[in-house]
Amino acid sequence: MTPPRPDTGAALPPVAPEVFAAAVESLTTRLRRRLDPAVEALAATPVEIAEDGTYGVRCGEDAWVTLTPGPSGTVTSPDQAHCTCLLSPRCLHRTAVLGASPIAAATPSRAEGTPPAPDPPSEPSAPTVRAAPMERTAPTEPAESPEPAARTTDPAVPLEPDPPSEPSASTESSVPPEPAARTASSALTAEPVPPAAPARPSDEQVRAAGGLWRAASAVLAAGAAAAGAVPQAELLRAAHTARLAGLHRAESAALGVVRQVRAARDAQGAHRARRPGELVAALRGLLLVTHRLKAADPDPELIGRVPRPHRPDRPLRLYGVCREPVVGPGGTGGVVTHLVDDTGRWYTLRDVGPGGPARARRAGTAHLSLRSFLSDHERVSRGGLVVTGAVVAPDGRLLAEPGVRATFAAGRPWAGAVPPAAVPDGAGHAPPLTRCEVEIVAADGEEVLVRVLTGGAPGPTLRLAPAHRHPALAHTANLRRLGACPALRIRVLGRVDPGRVTTLRPLAVGPVPGAGATTLRLPAPWRDRADLGYDLLGDEHFPPEAPCPSPPTLAHGRTVDSPLRRVRDLVELAVTGGRRAAAEPARDSDRRGHVAALRRGGFATGADLFAALGAVAARRPRDAFGRPAGDDRDHYAAQWLATAVYLAGTEAALGRGLWHG
Repeated sequence: MTPPRPDTGAALPPVAPEVFAAAVESLTTRLRRRLDPAVEALAATPVEIAEDGTYGVRCGEDAWVTLTPGPSGTVTSPDQAHCTCLLSPRCLHRTAVLGASPIAAATPSRAEGTPPAPDPPSEPSAPTVRAAPMERTAPTEPAESPEPAARTTDPAVPLEPDPPSEPSASTESSVPPEPAARTASSALTAEPVPPAAPARPSDEQVRAAGGLWRAASAVLAAGAAAAGAVPQAELLRAAHTARLAGLHRAESAALGVVRQVRAARDAQGAHRARRPGELVAALRGLLLVTHRLKAADPDPELIGRVPRPHRPDRPLRLYGVCREPVVGPGGTGGVVTHLVDDTGRWYTLRDVGPGGPARARRAGTAHLSLRSFLSDHERVSRGGLVVTGAVVAPDGRLLAEPGVRATFAAGRPWAGAVPPAAVPDGAGHAPPLTRCEVEIVAADGEEVLVRVLTGGAPGPTLRLAPAHRHPALAHTANLRRLGACPALRIRVLGRVDPGRVTTLRPLAVGPVPGAGATTLRLPAPWRDRADLGYDLLGDEHFPPEAPCPSPPTLAHGRTVDSPLRRVRDLVELAVTGGRRAAAEPARDSDRRGHVAALRRGGFATGADLFAALGAVAARRPRDAFGRPAGDDRDHYAAQWLATAVYLAGTEAALGRGLWHG
């Protein structure tokens, strides 16, 4: 074996979900109880990489775990993970290293067959009457899916419907043409052929969806704090079963839940301060899809497809928008440069690796390579690109695949490059950011209160919060500087906080056209934008006519928040702390006050769901002797899902009204 070289900044390779699930299943009950502490202990253990690409981890004096990823860089077989201890492969060391490795994305293998097709609809018993050749009935088309507004779908899980099937050859008539008179009479008396009904999921798919529902319900009942390696492995095994059954959308949602749970349990604390909105969205999407599938919902979009990169038909003309620092789990950091084309579709160039916030700070001006093209993120974000032979990932990433050619192109002003309220096109491109014009009201600690300008007039008062609070990044310092200038008008580009619809986390700011002395004055090389994570605003960037006093302190009680805060807090508490934590508001004497406040705000449905979720969480079924009589976990998961879907839909409607008028 090639001698290893220590590389403390290296990360473990991704592991296929079924490999980790099989390793956990092979452990004894005693070793399973020790698995979570073993995984957490590996957070500070250095990873050593050999010259042949083998990863090694020291787990004790006599235990050396080796991972040998395949050509794709992923551990896809149990034979690619070895340990030198006597209990291998059913040892704690090997399973802990697999559990500390990231989860690989879902990709179909060549050995796997195509997913099982649903049963075809039965043929009609009577022959179909055909019209004349001049008015031949069109081939039977697949049934149209319901309108998006009528579906109970979740935006957290991207929809990628299967392509429509080809028209069946059986629709052509095998009867010779009749005379014109008889044919015309037949055309008048013939009944129209109804469209084919959507195919229902097969029995295998329904069973796989039921297994995913049970595994996800167990994670919800335990909460992220208690959902350790064993519940994660059960969910990954159910996801693998769903993959074999052809439920690609459900499998992708399950893998997303596992990643979010691991981020919430990150021992390094990089994600513990983040709000659990992303975990709520991931779990809501998984439960919603599996709930509909196990009920044999015929909507073809519930099946989904494995997302694959695609090549656009023509060269891409892209315009730089902004740079976003990225601080990920496991000490990763980097930058994402956002770009947009003439149609409003969004694309990204990513540079993320081990290094944490320090690397995220350095990456803002680091070199950027796309095959033979070499530049830096700052220049591209304020300019543009022309990409030929582009390969675009489903999430909008530009991939450096063979045949890709890129050249630098001039950018354009921010007002022309960024659409005010772009909408995802459903083709897999990155979700757009929110752009709006606001007026500074006052500072509130590290956050800033603003009024949204609708038609040039002040609108509702909302909040700007730092996208990252780490001192190595400039978000907090820039927001403090902006909050010290009341009445200043700025253009903001950022993300609406998924957990607080009245909070925007800005990534970049710029001057408002036509605002005169009440807006920013940025230098020409900045192209009318300042990336809040990298560019530091100074006195020279503010109008001299508008003095900037020290930030005022707000009186207690003037904070701005969503009217559905009580419902959101309960939904998030259930995800992070589990069912026992969600039951606490039901025992609180102030529960009736929360319900009454929601009703006074006009959210009667939210009040009913709040009360029902707390009551179901506190319920413990018992038999006649007072002993636990089973677990109504399904009922609890269904009640949480109803509350979470209501919360997401209502806050999305409120957000559209607030940020886009």
